[in-house]
Amino acid sequence: MAKFRELRARISGVENTAKITSAMKMVAAAKLRRAQDAIIAARPYGRKLQELLQFLASTEEGATLSPLFAERDVERVAVVVIAADRGLCGAFNTNVIRAATTLIDQEYAAHRASGRLDLITVGKRAVDFFAKRTYNVIASYPGIFGHLEFSLARSIVADLTDSFLQGRVDRVVIVYTEFRSAIKQTVITSQFLPIPKLEGSQMPAAPIEYIFEPSRAELLTSLLPKYLNTRFWNMLLDSNAAEQGARMTAMENATKNARDLVRTLRLSYNKARQASITTEILEIVSGAEALREG
Repeated sequence: MAKFRELRARISGVENTAKITSAMKMVAAAKLRRAQDAIIAARPYGRKLQELLQFLASTEEGATLSPLFAERDVERVAVVVIAADRGLCGAFNTNVIRAATTLIDQEYAAHRASGRLDLITVGKRAVDFFAKRTYNVIASYPGIFGHLEFSLARSIVADLTDSFLQGRVDRVVIVYTEFRSAIKQTVITSQFLPIPKLEGSQMPAAPIEYIFEPSRAELLTSLLPKYLNTRFWNMLLDSNAAEQGARMTAMENATKNARDLVRTLRLSYNKARQASITTEILEIVSGAEALREG
């Protein structure tokens, strides 16, 4: 009887877990729909802004109009890591953190060893992970994905840009997750500052010649903050959508595994119950036979 009670308790517990994970999947699916719409709507503007900016800076004259394009010796580097605020989303946070630590260990190990690597963490999971280790974390932004605001992206970009222009850092690299689909997310390592030039394959096939009014320099000065703010904002939107996609997939798998386990436990319960009934019948028959013979 004790075994039956234990099996019934396990079946009940796993069924309750399946109900919870199924509900969490539905919540993640609803959030994913909104996050996906937001990133899909934001991407075309960012892409066109990038094309225009790169065209303005495509000549030698244009490339020297702003120090934000200037490559220099990397004496000090800043790495921005964008993870999630919550868990239960599969390997989402693990993949981002692993990519960031691998980048630091492989490319900027000397900078970290000499104290010339600054870390900015976005999302509670990244904040918690790096705070417990020997990294020079200069800024943390936990709990932002519950209510994403463009003003936050603008504030972070302003700090990064000011540090670059003042010479406190020579390169800014961002590690985040790009949303591809509900079941596919890709960790991206992207140089943020200095602004990288587009490769030939990324440039428009037939660039249009523009007559600038006002001047090229004035346009660059006006567009650069918009471009950087929009680019970082898109990274936050990408990460948010990727997190919800990863959570929905993880909860779907957890629900399926829980239901499979319930079936296995029910089979074990039925087999044990059948064996118990058989044993009881044998005992009754044996007792009756003994009485008859006696």
